[in-house]
Amino acid sequence: MQTLVMPLRLIAGAVVIAFIYLGRPVLIPIVLAVFLFYALDPIVDWLQRFRVPRALGAVTVVVLVLGGALTGAVALWPQVEAVVTRIPEGARQLRATLRDARSGTSLATALKKVQDAATAIDQAAAESATPPVTTRGTLRVEVTEPWRVSDVLWSGGVSMIGVMGQAVSVLFLAIFLLIEDDSFKRKLVRRMETLGSKRVTVQILNDVASQIERFIWVQAVTSAGVAAVTFGALWWLDVDQPAAWGTFAGIMNLVPFFGPLIVTVVIAAVAFLQFGTLGPALVAAGVTLAITTIEGNFVTPHMLSRVASLNLVALFIAIAFWSWVWGVAGMLLAVPILMTAKVICDRVEGLEAVSEFLGA
Repeated sequence: MQTLVMPLRLIAGAVVIAFIYLGRPVLIPIVLAVFLFYALDPIVDWLQRFRVPRALGAVTVVVLVLGGALTGAVALWPQVEAVVTRIPEGARQLRATLRDARSGTSLATALKKVQDAATAIDQAAAESATPPVTTRGTLRVEVTEPWRVSDVLWSGGVSMIGVMGQAVSVLFLAIFLLIEDDSFKRKLVRRMETLGSKRVTVQILNDVASQIERFIWVQAVTSAGVAAVTFGALWWLDVDQPAAWGTFAGIMNLVPFFGPLIVTVVIAAVAFLQFGTLGPALVAAGVTLAITTIEGNFVTPHMLSRVASLNLVALFIAIAFWSWVWGVAGMLLAVPILMTAKVICDRVEGLEAVSEFLGA
């Protein structure tokens, strides 16, 4: 029987991973709604102390958050539109710059030799290959559909409708969670057999909720700070569309390792395309990297307790895994999910070893 334990665990793990991957259209809105609930629950609790009905407070807070997000999106849209409009021109300019840079160095000669060698190998392989047998009197015809703008607009519109539908689901689920609040906790505690076990369960649930709420708020505050400081730095350096790039930096700040690197490379490319010289690009990239480095190594660790610190290896693995199963959404949610798992393992008996591995 012992020999079957490991294969059964591997099968169970594969089933769970398949469920997470295939169920992402349903699971991603649920996870987003849960984290939104933890972020807004302290505000609704505060309103409830002033005798505001919980249902009214929940709806009001969610509507205010939605209104603020829409207002910011409308205010930011002109800069985002300008960035999107300049992407094709910037890509052509970047290709031309790289081509000119390569043509003036010995790298072009080396690349030419490699290309000639590859061409010669391809020709030799084609000559030695047996020609395909074709039936006399038959002609292969390949039909290529013309590219139409209407098809792109239709597919983009369908995708946007799907995203809006998921967003509405997230908001409604968050409202329902905020209204219910402690009802799920009471139902779970009611199933406990002894008073001692009930007391321990309540303590664990309260500690988990408190730690997750604190982590989410710290992430939100530090990302907003990175966005504001990056905007100010880029505005001072006269980089075009600083608000759009500052918002981009704040969002990518949620992703350790890769987020700051992506922001630094993108800002460097944008500054180089705008100013045409390497100096301003390096300055903009250096300032951006300094902002994210100070935030990641000093500000966030100071705001979070030692208990909330995460292992770098576990962080890297979590980002790689969740990016694979959920794409961009998984990349942004990897750290909150890992932090939630660590907080639960900290307080559940039997999972101390997992918590020790996840911790720094």
